[in-house]
Amino acid sequence: WLLVAQSKGGTHRSGPTCSKQLDPVQQPPQASIRRITMVSKKQKKATEGINSRLKLVVKTGKYSLGYRSTLKTLRTGKAQMVIIANNVAPLRKSEIEYVAMLSKCGVYHYNGNNIDLGTACGRYFRVGTLVVTDAGNSEILKSNLQQ
Repeated sequence: WLLVAQSKGGTHRSGPTCSKQLDPVQQPPQASIRRITMVSKKQKKATEGINSRLKLVVKTGKYSLGYRSTLKTLRTGKAQMVIIANNVAPLRKSEIEYVAMLSKCGVYHYNGNNIDLGTACGRYFRVGTLVVTDAGNSEILKSNLQQ
């Protein structure tokens, strides 16, 4: 039972929801504002480098995807390197880092989210963590030391 009346000053609504006058010049605020983030050339080159090395590991090496299999591989001591996406939950991230430290394994924090990491592995699903057990022809273990 909302009544809307037009007047010189604008639109006046009367009812239980609103009883104030709107200025005819006033416009509603924008719902969403897009922000463009610029990525530096150094960061872009680093992610391209890790992506190409990651593709080579997937083709020629041995690896395992996922949180549970990462922890299992770290506990058995077969892991050489762990890659973690940047949107993994903080508790999981700290647990993986702790177990990796105990097993003397390197940890690389991927500069993209789990969707980007899955795409870099050539998968059509999200990958939060990845553990490399054999690098194959890739130099991904050497690149981890330079970080």
